[in-house]
Amino acid sequence: MILIAFAICALAAIVLVALSHTNLQMNAAAVGQSIVYLAITVYILLFVQIPVNNFIVGSGYFFIDHLGLLEVMVATCIFLLAAIYARGYVSNLLANRELEPGSLKLFYASWCLLELVIVLAFFSDNLALFWIFAEMTTILSALLVAILSAKENIDAALKYIFVASTAMIFAFVGLIFLYEISLSTLGTGTLNWTVLMQRASTFPAGMVTAAFMFVFIGFAAKSGIFPFHTWLPEAHAKAPSAVSAVLSGVLLNIGIYGIIRVFAIAHQAHDLAVLTPVLLIFAIFTIAIAAISMLVEKNLKKLIAFSSIENMGIILAGIAVASPLAIFWVLFQIIGHALTKASLFFSAGILHRQYRSHISPDAPDDIHDVFKFQPLAAWGIILGGLSIIGIPPFMVFFSKFFILLSLGSLSLGTLAVVLVLLFIAAAAFGYFVIKAFCRTTPSGEIDDLAAYRTPLSMEVPIVILLTLVLILGLMFPAGGTAFLNQIVMELKF
Repeated sequence: MILIAFAICALAAIVLVALSHTNLQMNAAAVGQSIVYLAITVYILLFVQIPVNNFIVGSGYFFIDHLGLLEVMVATCIFLLAAIYARGYVSNLLANRELEPGSLKLFYASWCLLELVIVLAFFSDNLALFWIFAEMTTILSALLVAILSAKENIDAALKYIFVASTAMIFAFVGLIFLYEISLSTLGTGTLNWTVLMQRASTFPAGMVTAAFMFVFIGFAAKSGIFPFHTWLPEAHAKAPSAVSAVLSGVLLNIGIYGIIRVFAIAHQAHDLAVLTPVLLIFAIFTIAIAAISMLVEKNLKKLIAFSSIENMGIILAGIAVASPLAIFWVLFQIIGHALTKASLFFSAGILHRQYRSHISPDAPDDIHDVFKFQPLAAWGIILGGLSIIGIPPFMVFFSKFFILLSLGSLSLGTLAVVLVLLFIAAAAFGYFVIKAFCRTTPSGEIDDLAAYRTPLSMEVPIVILLTLVLILGLMFPAGGTAFLNQIVMELKF
């Protein structure tokens, strides 16, 4: 009945959107859906014995384990705060005619449906079903990118669909390989992850490695891993900031989730001598391209998008190490990155409303007198930036430190290269912020720029997210540690 509850809630929200006539009414439906989803997730966490595999007709295709529950919990939190943020943000888009009133119902209906599809993806036991839901998230999120009345948004959405969906064809081929491996080894073919994990140690290592590499290509594109990252800066920068937060904080996790699931199978097949170096190469190039791109970036939202690529590279490096300690901190990094990156895009959205260019969305941000016009957003970028580059006591510091420590135990040379690249990325982020935020109007000159009156609904999510990443960095609960350790055990690392 659990999945049915999620589906009924989404259907009710979409019906309410269809019957509504104003942004506030439609937004209330989206917020309500996220509140119910979060409540269901907390109920599962507190009162349901995990893993769960008997909660719907045909439950052989779905299950809930600790990893899926963690991802859903992060996703529903981000969706809830993003929906609250969208209340004021979308109103401003409508006032400035950047979003057509006729597109409003499509926007919120796609938003509600996307949240449902993401939950179903994370609760899919069958990898083919997960692949289908992952593809659906691409279409729905691309629609949210293209919803604004701008040609650039449509171009970015089409590029996103082309790159992600083309790469996902390779993932489909990899899943066919896995099915054939299970058929030849077990006598009956299956793509259920729970079954594959139980028998993975009996699978031929070479075939599993080949299957993983095909699957990796598809989900690497979904998570912005080099060289399949090209869609990410455009889509994240062009999308409405509420959507950008969801793209970076939730959608990238779909790809990482798929990589972790299939890598766990490959890990049981005992062929890490090939996979670890390959994943490390992809990780290093991913961090490198992000760091170099950040050095020359002049657009704030694109800078934050390249930072997402950098963090996906760090996560991939942790996966490549494949030790229990590394996987634990990969999970910690996933949480910290999602919360921090959402706060950064929320803050950048306020600054975009204040300083948006009427020439081109790719024009350099004309940020000046920021502490005069938008002090909260300015501090959101500063504190969020300190968090995402790994400054203590924020969450990301601890996950980056221990992932790098694990990487050093594997290869000191690789660690040295990654440290240099991370320093470049941190310096680029810091230089951008210092240069932009120190610009002020010269004394005696008149600045006719009016302050954007930021709605409270756009400010509260930033405060909540930054508070969370700080508190969880200072005192991560013992129950949370046990929860993450349980995920590592279920993945058999």
